[in-house]
Amino acid sequence: MSSAPVPTMTKPAVWPRVLLRSLALSLLLGSCGPSEGQIQEEAFRPGTAPPSGQERLPPAGEAWVIFGTDTVRAEVARTPEQREQGLMYRESLEHGRGMLFVFPDSQIRSFWMRNTFIPLDIAYMDESLRIVDIQAMEPEDESTYPSARPAMFALEVPGGWFDEAGVGVGTEAHIVFGPGRP
Repeated sequence: MSSAPVPTMTKPAVWPRVLLRSLALSLLLGSCGPSEGQIQEEAFRPGTAPPSGQERLPPAGEAWVIFGTDTVRAEVARTPEQREQGLMYRESLEHGRGMLFVFPDSQIRSFWMRNTFIPLDIAYMDESLRIVDIQAMEPEDESTYPSARPAMFALEVPGGWFDEAGVGVGTEAHIVFGPGRP
């Protein structure tokens, strides 16, 4: 099998153009990429700031759940095992900390406080991150706390946090996840 000969000048003439285009494209994309300030603008709504001035993203396995100027640093429970464990057996939960439960779909959710020793508030959020229900949950209460409407997310925080922050039903959250997918 034979092929037509390729003139020797074709390869040198074509490859530099391809390399130049590739280099120009990467420079263009690189210069259009987000700077540190742009990441903060994209990750946070106006009037909000990251929990610490130097952090650009939460650590792996965590998320920032932002309500206006208030931020909850939340552990993310995304697997069935993590969601089942939740905050059980904890003796305390720092102010501004919590757990974000991420579900694959939106439906009525129900939580209980078995083996949970601290009072918690839970906010159920729909797929648009709007709070559809908030409930106060008592330690070691084995009755259920079902959501008033379908929810895809639930956020547990120390008891009284939502009232203190002025966050109520209808408030929309903004979530910044750490590395990895929720």
